[in-house]
Amino acid sequence: MNGLRNFAVVPYDEYLDLVNRRDREITIPHAVVGANVIEGERMVRAWREYKKITYAKMAEKLGITQGAYSQMEKPDARLCRATLEKIAAAMGILIEQLTE
Repeated sequence: MNGLRNFAVVPYDEYLDLVNRRDREITIPHAVVGANVIEGERMVRAWREYKKITYAKMAEKLGITQGAYSQMEKPDARLCRATLEKIAAAMGILIEQLTE
């Protein structure tokens, strides 16, 4: 179209490497940063609110109770990497975007 290239054909393994690169720039929306830094919210809460996901929906996605999930958003909660990975996956973000 108009002399511009619209597609590139690369071996599938190279495509996967490009898609899964860990050195790509990690971005966090201003609203999430503001909620975390200015308002003091945990990143898990800031992201959940930004994505407009309810406690109930997050709990459902994680297969836990709503009360158990709400405990994870408390300021003093210490979440292990495996839990953060599950939360990030449930929100459709990278774990690097979720860590504080």
